[in-house]
Amino acid sequence: MNIPTYEDMLAAHERIKPIIRRTPVRTSDYLNDLTGCNLLFKCENMQEPGAFKVRGACNAVFGLDEAQAVKGVATHSSGNHASCLSYAAMKRGIPCNVVMPKTAPQAKKDTVRRYGGVITECEPSTTSREATFAEIQAATGGDFVHPYNDPRVIAGQGTCSKEFMEQTDGLDVVMAPIGGGGMVSGTCLTLSTLAPETQIIAAEPEQADDAYRSFKEGHIIADDAPKTIADGLLVPLKEHTWHFVSKYVSDILTASEEEIIEAMKLTWKHLRVVMEPSSAVPLATLLKNKERFAGKRVGIIITGGNVDLDKLPWTKGV
Repeated sequence: MNIPTYEDMLAAHERIKPIIRRTPVRTSDYLNDLTGCNLLFKCENMQEPGAFKVRGACNAVFGLDEAQAVKGVATHSSGNHASCLSYAAMKRGIPCNVVMPKTAPQAKKDTVRRYGGVITECEPSTTSREATFAEIQAATGGDFVHPYNDPRVIAGQGTCSKEFMEQTDGLDVVMAPIGGGGMVSGTCLTLSTLAPETQIIAAEPEQADDAYRSFKEGHIIADDAPKTIADGLLVPLKEHTWHFVSKYVSDILTASEEEIIEAMKLTWKHLRVVMEPSSAVPLATLLKNKERFAGKRVGIIITGGNVDLDKLPWTKGV
């Protein structure tokens, strides 16, 4: 197994700097008072494609040699990785094919198509996703850029925490949502060298808690088709991400659907940023474990902001 290193992350940052944004860090006095800690939010929802995954996608796409680049790239994704890989491929001028579940938010499908990505839809399960993708990759020959179980992607995601630490002069805790574990693994990769004293805590929906159960049991547990409003967190850990999660994560906390929606509303209202449900999970878990974070400097990575504005979770009848 090819485990990415801190040096890989530094090389990734140099490679992708001309393409990505150094996203801002935001604070809210109201949320600080509500939680009893000093919250700092890294706004990856403000990347051009609306999610942190542009970092890993750009590192993979711009690291391809010319012979492979001509054939393009391919992936499967519930949305944000598909958008970001399409964006990176557009920037390099190469083809991009993506497999997406039928249930993926329309906003994410629209973004993929806007960047020139070609979508093939599948059923909303890991089994269907991987089977459909195998057919697409065989037909196109595109380089498979896995949404998270790829050393290039993990190294790219690790650049976010490097910026975060530079922008905040250090944090006691960094929190991020976890599904497959790409962002959390990148955070582990960077902070285990740059700031080993900083705790890394992952956050997951109760209704899709296979990472939480994996963490407690000491081995990967994979649910095939969980259902949660946090549509970006439906996939299981894989061997590369499990390596980092099992070694460096301090804890995984969970939140209910209602708690996730409430945290999302709080952030829209008081931080005044657009975040998707998956990004609200860390704040939701922090709010139900306030005593654990009292008085600490807590960094939260807002991983994405791609939502269907006509289907907001607090809208009646949705």
